[in-house]
Amino acid sequence: MKKEKVRERIIRVASDLFYKQGYNSTGINQIIAEADIAIGSLYNHFSSKNDLLQAYLIKEELHWFEGFENSTSKISEPKEKLLALIDYRKKLQQTSKFAGCHFIKIVSEIGEGNPSVSAFAKQHKEKQKDLIKAFVTEYGIQVQLADTDLISENIFLLIEGAVVTSTISKQNDSFDQVKKIVQGLLP
Repeated sequence: MKKEKVRERIIRVASDLFYKQGYNSTGINQIIAEADIAIGSLYNHFSSKNDLLQAYLIKEELHWFEGFENSTSKISEPKEKLLALIDYRKKLQQTSKFAGCHFIKIVSEIGEGNPSVSAFAKQHKEKQKDLIKAFVTEYGIQVQLADTDLISENIFLLIEGAVVTSTISKQNDSFDQVKKIVQGLLP
């Protein structure tokens, strides 16, 4: 088994803590202790807690898109990929024990107090929206679907709403409902 590099371990530990207990509730000393490193090791890799937060967000974004790609690599039809996206978000909620979206959580905690973080989260959500739009547009060409922009926006909002709803209710019923609505939107 390959030994985990110190930088990767710091990011992994910080990511777990930021997600589970929040960025503001996680101290540098806790990260150092749980990563089992010296303070100098942390600052050799990250100049501040904010730099570590940026690394966390980048890691989570890469993980999100790689996970989606891996879960849909054998699907070629755009409508099926879109439905698989709903299943993927449902799976993420289940595996996190309904802890919610990393990006929604960090923005709700930090707000506009850190413009680079809120901009990164917004960009991440725009990438998700672009992914939906690509599937809807491709499907729309096949079936001559009108107003693919509005449909894409509505599907994005439905999925995001399902994430929030399932985080609050600790159930995934909302994703099943979203899937039914999307199937109705895409005949």
